[in-house]
Amino acid sequence: VYIIKVTWSSGGTEVIYRRYSKFFDLQMQMLDKFPMEGGQKDPKQRIIPFLPGKILFRRSHIRDVAVKRLIPIDEYCKALIQLPPYISQCEEVLQFFETRPDDLTPPKE
Repeated sequence: VYIIKVTWSSGGTEVIYRRYSKFFDLQMQMLDKFPMEGGQKDPKQRIIPFLPGKILFRRSHIRDVAVKRLIPIDEYCKALIQLPPYISQCEEVLQFFETRPDDLTPPKE
């Protein structure tokens, strides 16, 4: 689980918690919704940032994998919000960063 501090343009800040699988789901939604910007027709046209793919690993390696993904996930979030507003402010992105009920009771680990 990744801890993300979200700062909205209104100045409000919130802390949210997201599993890697939720980032991956968001990425798939973005590539489906914006095929041109995802480089499906012409890879040179891609502006949607890359996200490291899913990795199969043993439970004992969860922390190591999570730590290795920390910088790429940080870079992904920063690149995502720098995209043109029609992407960075689309419903999927806004919903991803909104506080959810389970963010109010964070994971114990």
